[in-house]
Amino acid sequence: MKNILAEIVAHKHTEVAARKAVRSAAELEQAPMFGRETLSLRHFLRQPDKTGIIAEFKRRSPSKGLINGNVTVQQVTTAYTRYGASGLSVLTDGKYFGGTSDDLQQARSFNQIPILRKDFVVDEYQILEAKAIGADVILLIAECLEAAEVKTLSAFAASLNLEVLLEVHSESQLDKVSEHVHLVGVNNRDLMTFQVDFNRSCELAPKIPAEKVKVAESGINDPKNIVTLQQAGFEGFLIGEHFMRQEDPAMAFEHFVQEIKKLQVSL
Repeated sequence: MKNILAEIVAHKHTEVAARKAVRSAAELEQAPMFGRETLSLRHFLRQPDKTGIIAEFKRRSPSKGLINGNVTVQQVTTAYTRYGASGLSVLTDGKYFGGTSDDLQQARSFNQIPILRKDFVVDEYQILEAKAIGADVILLIAECLEAAEVKTLSAFAASLNLEVLLEVHSESQLDKVSEHVHLVGVNNRDLMTFQVDFNRSCELAPKIPAEKVKVAESGINDPKNIVTLQQAGFEGFLIGEHFMRQEDPAMAFEHFVQEIKKLQVSL
């Protein structure tokens, strides 16, 4: 199978260069949302009245094609917030995931919980963009960044009061965790092949530095998964396709949360 991640990253460099030519960093810093006080995902993940779920708005993916093209950002994200999501994740990559910066801006206008800009960050310019469109958290992917790049990008994000979620898939990538990485996400999906192994999170959990908030990503499609991951030390659970694949993602999320509560009561 071709290396999808390498293809995406190569395109991202070209895409970012084109955007820089249209809108300068100085212009991004003048955006109305740039000066807003950001929300802490770490704090929201630990609020007892929240679920720990970072619920995603995602239209399509390279591996699955179109996931859901019939719902709006407002319909889905406001329901996620209403039923106890600790945070939102919004795809802003257009070519491969069908997302836009406008999707995140809409989510920001309707919700007062932290929002993760889900994209392939390779340049500080994208972090300025994230701040300008109302994001609170950026994603850095260890698979496509060197340790020095993670350190530089995460420090830049922290200087803008943005939290950083570093996504890893293997133990060796944990060496890229740096001071300004606030949350470590274990992606159960191999970004080279897009195959999912749910056990990856539990295997890596004990190896994540204790001071970092642990987030499990991908392959979480059963409320029982949440209980298992909580027992392994995870505080955050990023779930995208499971809800978006349903005809009514809002209702799917509500039912999922109800089942989690039933399981927790029975323990």
